[in-house]
Amino acid sequence: MVTPISQHWQRLSSLENDRMRQAAELLLAARRDTQPIDELPDALRPHTLDEAYALQDIIAQAMGPVGGWKVGAPSPETTPLFSPMPLLGGFASSGQTLSESHRRYRGVEAEIAFHLGKDLPPREQPYTREEVIDAIASAHPAIELLEPAFVDPDKVERFSAIGDLQMNGGFAYGPAFAGWQSADLAKESVIVTMDGVVRFEGNASNTAGTDLLRLVVWLADEAQHRTAGLKAGDWITTGSWCGKFTANAGSEVQVRFSTFGMVQIYFA
Repeated sequence: MVTPISQHWQRLSSLENDRMRQAAELLLAARRDTQPIDELPDALRPHTLDEAYALQDIIAQAMGPVGGWKVGAPSPETTPLFSPMPLLGGFASSGQTLSESHRRYRGVEAEIAFHLGKDLPPREQPYTREEVIDAIASAHPAIELLEPAFVDPDKVERFSAIGDLQMNGGFAYGPAFAGWQSADLAKESVIVTMDGVVRFEGNASNTAGTDLLRLVVWLADEAQHRTAGLKAGDWITTGSWCGKFTANAGSEVQVRFSTFGMVQIYFA
């Protein structure tokens, strides 16, 4: 199943709604034509997190069905940020060659992702950690693919970058790791190799910390007004362990976690 996007943007005033729709048109054109822009015009930039999330929702609706959600945090204590992952960005299993359609930046991040086997519908009572674990069918090594609409996403102001789906441009996953519930993420390490060259080695290097289930529980509870509830079949990817790297056309990218296993992709 694929997840609908709740129409969060309809909560904005008519003026804010119109601004975010115009901003979305510019970002969608930049992604579609692989002609990135330096920044949004001053008058169309989101000024609040609500506006940034509304911009995400408009873009995701235009791109079609959503296959899951990215969620992460800059530290173990901070409130997570999240974004839909439209299927149009390209969802791939390990070993596949990615289409070059709408692909320019070729950004990659090493992540750990969860695949839901049960619905977690909206409700007033918060979900317990045990209920969320019960809804997870499997856990996987993963690569989030990045395709920002901006020339240099690191130079764009924060809410514009969040509104641009937080750069999401696809997702790739490796084989399920059966022992994920007992894995000690404080001891988990990762190696990122690109075209045979090691680009990153790190241990417990996710900025959100080692309790990744905190992010999934938060998504099920606090984000349900936007997600309209999590659905069986959704992928939930939980933030980068390596920062971000960019590849080239023809590149091979391999992410190898010490216990969660390997995922490998090729750019056409």
